[in-house]
Amino acid sequence: MRPYLDKVMPDAWAAASEFSSAIRKSALQRGLSVQELELIKLRTSQINACAFCVELHSREARKAGITQQKLDLLPAWRETDLFDDRHRAVLAVAEAATVLPISRDSESDLESARTVLGDDAFVAAEWVAVTINAFNRISILSRHQVRPRDNEGAIVR
Repeated sequence: MRPYLDKVMPDAWAAASEFSSAIRKSALQRGLSVQELELIKLRTSQINACAFCVELHSREARKAGITQQKLDLLPAWRETDLFDDRHRAVLAVAEAATVLPISRDSESDLESARTVLGDDAFVAAEWVAVTINAFNRISILSRHQVRPRDNEGAIVR
């Protein structure tokens, strides 16, 4: 078993957590909603196959009011009309910032997202994607475990 990055270097973890909080606050001030933040975090975590973050941000997305139907369809968001233009824009940013290098299709998606979101919210969305990508890597390298939960979200012992 590998050591948890956050446990071995708690000062680095604290700095990463402060960074994440600053990005969240700034993103909200620049026009992103809590739902949009959670869509970015969840879609990025799905792409990176970070089980810990997928479970965490699925719960957070439901708390933010995202319907279970949308969460179920998130991997296939391009194939449904259930996501509005802003949600589609932040999901495109999440995917482009996660699957590198940026392809021509991703570049086109980013330009469309920028048009929908405006510069401030667009850049904020990119920062949120950059941040969750870092946290995905921390959790994956640390092998953070998903704990079993009941339907209400309580940890099952």
